[in-house]
Amino acid sequence: MKPIASIDDLKAIARRRVPRMFYDYVDGGSWTEQTYRANSTDFDRIHLRQRVAVDVSDRDLTTTMIGQPVSMPVAIAPTGLTGMVHADGEICAARAAERFGVPFTLSTMSICSLEDVAAAVSTPIWFQLYVMRDRSFVAKLVERARVAGCAALVLTLDLQMVGQRHKDIHNGLSSPPKPTLRNLANLATKPRWCLGMLGTRRRSFGNLIGHVEGLNETVGLAKWTDSQFDPSLDWDDVRRIRDMWAGKLILKGILDPEDAVHAVDCGADAIIVSNHGGRQLDGALSSIAALPDIVAAVGGRTEVHLDGGIRSGQDVLKAVALGAKGVYIGRSMLYGLGALGEAGVTRSLEIIRKELFTTMGLCGVRSIAELGRDNLILRHPLD
Repeated sequence: MKPIASIDDLKAIARRRVPRMFYDYVDGGSWTEQTYRANSTDFDRIHLRQRVAVDVSDRDLTTTMIGQPVSMPVAIAPTGLTGMVHADGEICAARAAERFGVPFTLSTMSICSLEDVAAAVSTPIWFQLYVMRDRSFVAKLVERARVAGCAALVLTLDLQMVGQRHKDIHNGLSSPPKPTLRNLANLATKPRWCLGMLGTRRRSFGNLIGHVEGLNETVGLAKWTDSQFDPSLDWDDVRRIRDMWAGKLILKGILDPEDAVHAVDCGADAIIVSNHGGRQLDGALSSIAALPDIVAAVGGRTEVHLDGGIRSGQDVLKAVALGAKGVYIGRSMLYGLGALGEAGVTRSLEIIRKELFTTMGLCGVRSIAELGRDNLILRHPLD
């Protein structure tokens, strides 16, 4: 195997090793995938300001996110079905994040349960919450997060209904995979993945099975989940969850300055500028394009984070220079996980850290705290 130098290298390996339906789940967006693509390509429109003759021999990547010290301004994003990309995937990713000194966020729609992941690490994890129609279940999830010692609750606001994702429909996505001839033929080409799944008991949504009354089989689980996303979610619901949760509250899915102001008024400790990885409203702004106006609207009253399109350390630098306190990696982590398991998650973090460290030096920047718009050229001189 050739040396792994970039996130794209991990992506190529993951594509070979992960079953088609789960790889496509990771590597796809809604409808035409316009916003999914823009999340990455819009970073290319931002140029870096090269500086020379600056002593950058002692560079520091450390900072904080919601007051928590981090080794670099990066957290692991909440991603559903992580445990179907690789056996016990959420536990693998949480362990890698802990060793690296960055936060790990567990999705409500994880395969490994909240309790299993929290028990696998000594550093408190963050937990992402969906507001479902069954509000008593939502309250139970919040309490479970408290009991598990989670350091933050990440409330996702942009999944009141599910955007149509053509690849998932074509593949008949399910967890575990349905035993169709097409799926079985594809699984036969993924022996590493199959052996890993045979060695674990975690193959369905661990936060739901055993916690929802009468829900204990896959078909019933899929129907229940599809019926639970709640289009009635409003800011009053957000305030109720703020009252329910005494710890740090992060609101995810903010893409409009007016919504950012509402989030501040609801008492958010941080907001995440995010379009759900281009998996919801196709045609929406990319996260990096939306970031500057949201930073301006918030005016320093709460932290602003960014999720979507981060594939390199240079992307991290650009987002922080535009006002993000930190960023989240979802697909970059999942490519590493699918490629090499826990070691692959570590490798994805190493790649991003090395790129960030080197780019800071070439820009004449010594620390994360120094980054700002002066490090960027937002309009090409030839335009």
